[in-house]
Amino acid sequence: MSTIALITGGNRGLGRATALALIDAGHEVIYTHRGDPGEKIDAVPLELTVGDIETYDDFADRLRGVLRDRFGREDFDFLVNNAGVGVHATVAETSVEAFDQLLNVHWRGMFFLTQKLLPLIADHGRIVNLSTGLARFTGDGYAAYASMKGAVEVFTRYLAKELAPRGITANVVAPGPSATDFGGGVLRDNEQVRAGLAKVIALGRVGEPEEIAGVITAMLGHDTRWITGQRIEASGGMHL
Repeated sequence: MSTIALITGGNRGLGRATALALIDAGHEVIYTHRGDPGEKIDAVPLELTVGDIETYDDFADRLRGVLRDRFGREDFDFLVNNAGVGVHATVAETSVEAFDQLLNVHWRGMFFLTQKLLPLIADHGRIVNLSTGLARFTGDGYAAYASMKGAVEVFTRYLAKELAPRGITANVVAPGPSATDFGGGVLRDNEQVRAGLAKVIALGRVGEPEEIAGVITAMLGHDTRWITGQRIEASGGMHL
């Protein structure tokens, strides 16, 4: 029986790279998107706006239908909470609207989506929640964003403890600067920004999405089954 992974925000960026890495590793993939499934891959797209909690019952019903009709199962194995939005603003500049957007997607929505999906995750399954290197070191204009991710890291430890009797692990992967379209693609396209960041990264460069996807895939692998409640940072040694 094939293993099945559900990735939120799998239509672009780190989510898409992770979907492709998991497919290459022989897993089945279901991914969510907010209306644009992206380039067609060998995976099942399901529309979902993470943060719109009122739609979670309907999403869970549609997910059950896919599991039953396509895979002949009632559960799935891996949950990757990847969906996110970026807001760049100082504490003084952060609006209530921007704060609430970050809260609804990165924290409130992720918390209650995970809660909704717990009955559908198979025993001995895995959960990987995405954080950020900015929860360890600071960067200008990311106080609200990094604070939400700090909450995700605490939540993950509690999740790991609560789900341990079911054999389910829960861990955090915290990427450093990565060349995706997140935040308008500045880390992918702006050579001046990339060069500046490279000076504070031990390995001397910005990361690639495939490298973060490789870490996520490894945390879902059989050989990492004894790791739970941990934060794995993939930042190339930023600000060591």
